[in-house]
Amino acid sequence: MLTTPLSRVGIVMMSAVGDAVHVLPLLTALKRHAPETHVTWVLQPGAATLVRGHWAVDEIVTFDRALGWRAYPAVRAALATRPFDVVLALQVYFKAGLVTSFTRAPIKLGFDRTRARDLNWLFTTHRIPARDGQHVQDQYFEFLDVLGVPHEPPVWDLGPWDHERAQQREFLARFGRPIAPIVVATSKAEKDWMPERWAAVCEALWNDFGLQPVLVGGRSPRELAAERVILEGARVPVHSALGSGLRPLVGILDGAALVLSPDTGPLHMAIALDRPSIALMGYTNPKRVGPWRRYHDLLVDAYGDPGEDYPISMENRPGRMARITVRDVLDRVDVWRSRYAR
Repeated sequence: MLTTPLSRVGIVMMSAVGDAVHVLPLLTALKRHAPETHVTWVLQPGAATLVRGHWAVDEIVTFDRALGWRAYPAVRAALATRPFDVVLALQVYFKAGLVTSFTRAPIKLGFDRTRARDLNWLFTTHRIPARDGQHVQDQYFEFLDVLGVPHEPPVWDLGPWDHERAQQREFLARFGRPIAPIVVATSKAEKDWMPERWAAVCEALWNDFGLQPVLVGGRSPRELAAERVILEGARVPVHSALGSGLRPLVGILDGAALVLSPDTGPLHMAIALDRPSIALMGYTNPKRVGPWRRYHDLLVDAYGDPGEDYPISMENRPGRMARITVRDVLDRVDVWRSRYAR
């Protein structure tokens, strides 16, 4: 166990929304343990919109990947004036290692050499003990174990926050039945499910389960293409809320009876909000990045072969999302109705 002051803690995790969700319980645990801790988080602009204003996040230093190489001198200059007691290097890529090298701290705590990919271990001064792979959320908690910070029970406090409740009520009031948000696409095409199958699921949600399908996500070309196929193919009322933004999306997910999603940030947001969620996973390993501790009975697992006891690993398996049928998803909706419907 490391003995270090925790007055000023830096977080290097510049990745996507799902990772930002997994970082939050680490930060709330730090604040519960040492309320005077000042947390500075190096984070990309998109994910920053989700956590800016959170009580456990004191400061965000933006790493804008869209700037290309110019992002590095910009973040280096910002970090030069911010000394830390300890920096937690949570992201195991070379670009994150460079950012870690810009920080000023006597302790830069990172992953062990086996798990620190892209030579990331070269940029840290201390490393958490080596161990077998775990879920991403549990791996982050290993950092707290080394610092002697308790992290149970985990707390996200993702929202909706008090000033967001009116917007949430206004959104939900337009529907005469419980909503079922559907995340139509992800950042990687290999993780997406076919939009024509989503259209069939929308029809069943409306006709057989009394749910209002609501499409959620961004407005990327692939998401807009999926939206078009779903709206044209589903012969029931489907509401599109694409492009709502991350903070309004918190309110939508929080107000849901059921969430349906492939492996992407909004899925982990829904799990953090403790909303029943059907996760469709085939490309990525659900033992590593699937729903954490909750709703495993609603998981559609196309990653493993029938009867396969696959290990926790970072291996991706292309082409597996096509294995998931409409019936597979509706069977999980039946499970939701019998166990979770209110």
